[in-house]
Amino acid sequence: MLDLEELRQLAAFARWGTLSRAAEELHISQPTLSRTMQSLEEEFGVSLFVREKNKIELNETGRRAVEAAKALLREAEETVRRVREYDRRLHTIAVESCAPAPMWALQPQLTRLFPGMSVSASLEEVEAIPGHVTGGSCDLGILPGAVEAAGVKCVPFLQEELYVCLPPDHPLAGCASVTFEMLNGYNCLLRSQIGFWDAMSRRKMPASRFLVQTDAFEMRELIRSSSLPCFTTNLVNFGGEETRGRAIIPIRDAEAQVSYHLIYREACREYDAIRGGGPGVYDLR
Repeated sequence: MLDLEELRQLAAFARWGTLSRAAEELHISQPTLSRTMQSLEEEFGVSLFVREKNKIELNETGRRAVEAAKALLREAEETVRRVREYDRRLHTIAVESCAPAPMWALQPQLTRLFPGMSVSASLEEVEAIPGHVTGGSCDLGILPGAVEAAGVKCVPFLQEELYVCLPPDHPLAGCASVTFEMLNGYNCLLRSQIGFWDAMSRRKMPASRFLVQTDAFEMRELIRSSSLPCFTTNLVNFGGEETRGRAIIPIRDAEAQVSYHLIYREACREYDAIRGGGPGVYDLR
């Protein structure tokens, strides 16, 4: 029976070309490596090397054996990866969302409903999520609207409404509501990692430039000290102090009123227990 460690040693010998260099890489003695090469010849039942005084080289059969060994090692590594991934999936609920806020609402429910499971959450492109759910790489998906797909259940989950925060001297600060068209052309502050909101804002406001902030503290400081508009939603609390004095105005475009939907495979009936999120506000301080 072939031994994977012996095959690794054979591959190392092929890579370095000498027993001494291969033994050094493998942190074993040269005699030990030499015995491994002899053992492999016995296992294969053929000669793999050309031996001369103080020199050993692979023969043609040996070179073929090296290629076969590399293939077996790759397959062994992939087998280990698949088994570990399967075990991880047994204890993990994979969630993909188009935006962060619905994940904040969903995660506490999953922790309560499935106490023995960990939750792996990630932001993904809207178009990719349904395929990941149907393909099984994702257990739960969150989309900014309903979707129809064979074998997939789609249920309403959470509402999010977009607002713009304007300094009091901004030309639009006195408006009861605004549209993206009215905002187009004004440069704005924008948080990173906001999912589909980023692309949607750029699409609806092509003449605007966005100063994207990855750090929450720096974002708050810029809101407090600059005159640039920023955005918030009914689900987000930046902390209050930095937006004090700003006009918080709803954006009335249909795209700014999002009805998130939860999708999962119909066979996964355990997720029927998940309830739509309430009107909670999530603190970003």
